[in-house]
Amino acid sequence: MPLNIPILLTWLRVALIPLVVGVFYLPDAWLSPFGKGAASCAIFIIAAVTDWFDGFLARRWNETSAFGAFLDPVADKLMVAGALLVLVEFGKVNAVIAFIIIGREITISALREWMAQIGASKSVAVSSLGKIKTTAQMIAIPMLLFDGHLFGVIDTEYWGSWFLAVAAVLTVWSMLYYLRKAWPLIKERTGNVL
Repeated sequence: MPLNIPILLTWLRVALIPLVVGVFYLPDAWLSPFGKGAASCAIFIIAAVTDWFDGFLARRWNETSAFGAFLDPVADKLMVAGALLVLVEFGKVNAVIAFIIIGREITISALREWMAQIGASKSVAVSSLGKIKTTAQMIAIPMLLFDGHLFGVIDTEYWGSWFLAVAAVLTVWSMLYYLRKAWPLIKERTGNVL
């Protein structure tokens, strides 16, 4: 396993995931409910920044690796899934929305793995639609974790819910896009089964 700053940043993101979730389980005597949301939001934002920064550094310093390419999306998906599950548990996100987003991530990860095995991974490379979906998620989740009024004006629950709804629509849309791109190969490889 290569060890460089981009991979260390990815491992840091993995290490921050339990903190995003765990802060909500601290006793109220240690941290108020508002404080828990604010702390979780801040930790999530730090993790999201490491996501951008590790990719930037890996490309800039030419330190990309197969292991980094594997670990980075795993860390991203764990971060989003962990945050969504805690938001569902505390009634801030509808379980159906969380299922759509997490289910899509599992489906597309499996599709990408299969496409890589048959040498066609470029057919399901990350699209701009997938990047817009990720951006909507990365705006929505910290807003929902914070769950208050930012600067006394911005209702983060309202706007977070709105951005997450947009992310859910883009999630389905991007999944259909990737499946449509892969469909000719799926049909070819499965023959008469479909």
